[in-house]
Amino acid sequence: MQAVSRRVFVALAAVGLVGCEDAGPSGRVRLATGPQGGPYKIFGGRLADEVHAAHPQIDVRVLTTAASVENLRMLGDGRADMALSLADSAADAAKGRGPFRQPVPVAALARLYLNYLHLVVPADSSIRRPSDLTGRTVSLGAAESGTSVTAARVLETAGVRTVRTVWLGLGESADALAVAEVDAFFWSGGAPTRTIAQLAKRRPVRLIPLEGLVAPLRRSHGAVYQSASIPAGIYGLHGPTATVGTPSYLVCRSDFATATARAVTAVLFERRDRLPVPDAPGSRLDERYAIGTGTVPLHRGAAAYYREVYG
Repeated sequence: MQAVSRRVFVALAAVGLVGCEDAGPSGRVRLATGPQGGPYKIFGGRLADEVHAAHPQIDVRVLTTAASVENLRMLGDGRADMALSLADSAADAAKGRGPFRQPVPVAALARLYLNYLHLVVPADSSIRRPSDLTGRTVSLGAAESGTSVTAARVLETAGVRTVRTVWLGLGESADALAVAEVDAFFWSGGAPTRTIAQLAKRRPVRLIPLEGLVAPLRRSHGAVYQSASIPAGIYGLHGPTATVGTPSYLVCRSDFATATARAVTAVLFERRDRLPVPDAPGSRLDERYAIGTGTVPLHRGAAAYYREVYG
C-alpha cells in the first residue's frame, strides 16, 4: 500500500484519538439509500449483504428514500444511522446551510466514487448551453435529492433565472423527455447511466457541456466540485462532454458506534469487488481516495481502519 503524506497521517491519528473504544460491532443499523432501482439503493443493498456476511451480528436495514437531502435529514432526526449522499449535500448538512436549518451530527466513513452531472436534452433540441434553458421546462431531479441541490446551483451559477422547474426522479425525467413534457433534465451519477442509455435508444439525446462552472461553484459552495468529463461514445455521442463532478460519501451519525463504523469501513474495501459502483472512470473504491471527505469529518471508527491500512 502506498504511503500517505505525513500531514494526512497525523490528521487521521488525531481523529482516532477522539473517544474511547466501544464494544464489538453488533446490532441493527438503518442505512438510508435512494429510490427503488437507483444506484444508491442497489449499492446499499449489496453493502448490507456484505456487512452481514462478514459480521452476522450486524443487521443492516436498507431504507428506500429520495436520496441525499432526505437521507441527511434522517440522520439528523434519528431515523437512520448511516446514509449515502452527494458531497455537496453532506457538506451543507455538516455546516447547517442550504436546505438544512441547523448542523446535522454527520461524520464520514468514506468518499466512494465520483458522480458526473448530466444535463440531458433531445438530440434535435435547440438548447446548446445552460443559458438556452431560459423559459424552458427543466427537471432538477427528485425533490430532496442531491441532484436537485447541485442542479439548482448550476443554474444559478450559469445565470439562468427564469426556468419552469419540476422535480422528477431519473426514470420519470427520462420518460418526460421522451414525450416532450420537459425540455431538459439533470442527473448526477455514473457514466454511463443505464436509464439514460435506454432513453437514447428511444429518443436520441445530447449532453450540454458545463465547462467553466466548477471554479465559481467552488468559490460559492466549497471545494466539493471537480472538473470532469463524460467520455466520448457514451449515449452514442461523438465527443467528450465537460461537466461538474461531485463525489458520493458513505456517512453516519457522529455518535455511531466506533466498532461498527470500523467494521463497515473495512467491509467496503475488503469486499470491494462485490460492491456495484457505477461504471465510470475512477469509480473503483480506493482507500487513498476515500479519506478525502473535506469539511465532513471522518468518523473515529473509519479513521481507526485507515490508520491500520496505512500503518
